Amino acid sequence: MKRFVKAVFILTAMVSVFAGCAKEKSDNTFVLGLDTSFPPMGFIDENNEIAGFDIDVAKEVCSRLNLELVCQPISWDAKEQELATGNIDCIWNGFTMTPERLEAMTFSEPYLENAQVVVVLADSPYQTLADFAGKTCGVQEGSSAQEAIRNTPDFADSLSEVVPYKENLTALMDLEVGGVDAVAMDFIVANYMIKTSGKNFRILDEHLSPEEYGIGFKKGNTELRDAVQKTLSEMKADGTLGAISEKWFGSDITVVK
Repeated sequence: MKRFVKAVFILTAMVSVFAGCAKEKSDNTFVLGLDTSFPPMGFIDENNEIAGFDIDVAKEVCSRLNLELVCQPISWDAKEQELATGNIDCIWNGFTMTPERLEAMTFSEPYLENAQVVVVLADSPYQTLADFAGKTCGVQEGSSAQEAIRNTPDFADSLSEVVPYKENLTALMDLEVGGVDAVAMDFIVANYMIKTSGKNFRILDEHLSPEEYGIGFKKGNTELRDAVQKTLSEMKADGTLGAISEKWFGSDITVVK
């Protein structure tokens, strides 16, 4: 397959985290942009390697397409610019398909269903979105959760402050010590973090918004999108995608056709 971008992969002080993906640029490189603090989709594991559901799927897709996978951490609030300038080939990291993003990029079909939710301390009195009048809510800067808050005006207007964070983990740490009253984030990520950390958090039953995850490519890059989509469908049909989902979620929750 031809080379799709002319990005140069620069090894920085974070070089050790790339052990789980290819390190050198080649003509068949597939550069995947991600936020490395987004478990279980893409994150740095205990071995200091980039791991996650999306990473395992991308590795299999690249293997079948004879592409060299490069996992490139990016600033999430600059993700659109990274893609538009060709520094990465795709955004594949629990990436919510919103109307604005669908207009600005070329997307795959959805592969997971998700929702934007509100996380609170387990022993807090909050039960519904209406309980947060005058309270504070943390959110990752540039995330779909931030957009979901804006698109829920009754909730947004009732808050005393929406506190931005660089990553969800930092927001949850601040929630744990009482720095904010709640954190808005992806359900899949929140559920995974709570289960694996054993922290004293819970998710409100009332959600901010339902959503779907997809893979974002540069606007007009249908050739690469179609190749990846075809491979995902083949992986769904032969059970490979389901097996990866079972590894991370305990069952096949993918919605690939």
